[in-house]
Amino acid sequence: MKKDKISIVVPCYNEEECIKKFYDEVNKVSKEMNNQEFELLYINDGSTDNSLEEMKKLYKKDERVRFISFSRNFGKEAGIYAGFENATGDYITVMDVDLQDPPEMIKEMYKGIKEEDYDCVALYSNSHKDYSLLRKGLTKIWYKLIGKISHSTQVPGARDFRLMKRQMVNSILKMGEYNRYIKGIFTYVGFNTKWIGYDTPDRTDGISKFPLTKLFKYAVEGIVSFSTKPLVISAYLGLIFCLVSFIYMIFILIRTLIMGNGVSGWPTLVCLITFLGGLQLFFLGVIGIYISKIYLEVKNRPIYIVKETEKDM
Repeated sequence: MKKDKISIVVPCYNEEECIKKFYDEVNKVSKEMNNQEFELLYINDGSTDNSLEEMKKLYKKDERVRFISFSRNFGKEAGIYAGFENATGDYITVMDVDLQDPPEMIKEMYKGIKEEDYDCVALYSNSHKDYSLLRKGLTKIWYKLIGKISHSTQVPGARDFRLMKRQMVNSILKMGEYNRYIKGIFTYVGFNTKWIGYDTPDRTDGISKFPLTKLFKYAVEGIVSFSTKPLVISAYLGLIFCLVSFIYMIFILIRTLIMGNGVSGWPTLVCLITFLGGLQLFFLGVIGIYISKIYLEVKNRPIYIVKETEKDM
């Protein structure tokens, strides 16, 4: 009987401390699931430390280990896409190398697909000890916001960590846009998904490569990639302020004719002009973000560039 092959895609950026530890944990799981075949595909996303050397050591030790090294840092989304494009398994999962995605969960996820006939089994975080109160609060607000303004409903605390059938991964690969928001893409392609909650453990080593500034950019990417409502809101607000200004103009005209005082209230006028000017600049910025995304898409540049793989050794 042919064994099922599980490919584990692991994007890495300056994670030399975690790579070997992650391999050891996956190796334990593979021994427990000895009826399945495993493939461990590391994606070196332009690391400047010894991450690539650690990957090469593991490849020499275990033929199940593969690696793809980018020519520079292209970002986690590009790393995930490269992993999906090069994985050879019947089932594919994407995991963080810091062990905040516990490899032992693969057993339960695989069971959900094989025995319960799901296309995908995904995890969401019940709690995240590494997050500050500010980050936890902003995360909650983000999931509520993206659920209301986009067609991509997000499960609060959803992780990228999920085990998928090959058919679902092939559908994701058909979405070849340059600006990628993988959580939205997972939702967009659909398929029958089972969700499992868990408490996210602390990082084993190193520090998070996603500070609040990067998370903010990621949030903007999610909104722009899967919603046009900011543009609709700007149009509606423009219409509302036009009506308000017209009504106010009539009010001023009538008051001047009745009271004969047409110059009072200039501080209010200055405040309104300043406010409306700021609002216009804000929505010009929103439009500019959408235009910049179009600009990047029409260039049709590659999502990633490979410098080296295990085949070059």
